[in-house]
Amino acid sequence: MLVQVIGAFVAVIAASITFGVSKKFLMYSGLAGAVSWLVYLVFMKMGVNELLSVFAATLVSALLSHIFARALKAPVTVFQIPAILPTVPGVGMYRTVYYMIIGDKEMTGYYFSKTLQIAGMIAIGIFIMDTVFRTFLRKEK
Repeated sequence: MLVQVIGAFVAVIAASITFGVSKKFLMYSGLAGAVSWLVYLVFMKMGVNELLSVFAATLVSALLSHIFARALKAPVTVFQIPAILPTVPGVGMYRTVYYMIIGDKEMTGYYFSKTLQIAGMIAIGIFIMDTVFRTFLRKEK
């Protein structure tokens, strides 16, 4: 598990560099991605289904992204986009296209549906955390 979390940290930093994230924010985006992946792994190990594990991981990455953005006076997306990368269903999309090419409609539909569900969980998690922070900031003012 530790190797995967370190791998997620390195991968998120590499993606952040590719996205042009400033050097002073690289470690923070890597930390958000690594913690997010750790949450996903812990939930999966506890027997929670994949969709709820992705949802929990996304909530954590969005929370950390908002905290880092406010603490470091940076846009949330600088941290959030790289931080969700470990949970993005790239393998599911690959499998969808693979089974589509070989003509297996049943498996194509299965992986397409699963990929959309995971992407939906990511979107909902980000939306919920953004809403919580917007509501919290309005009450503060």
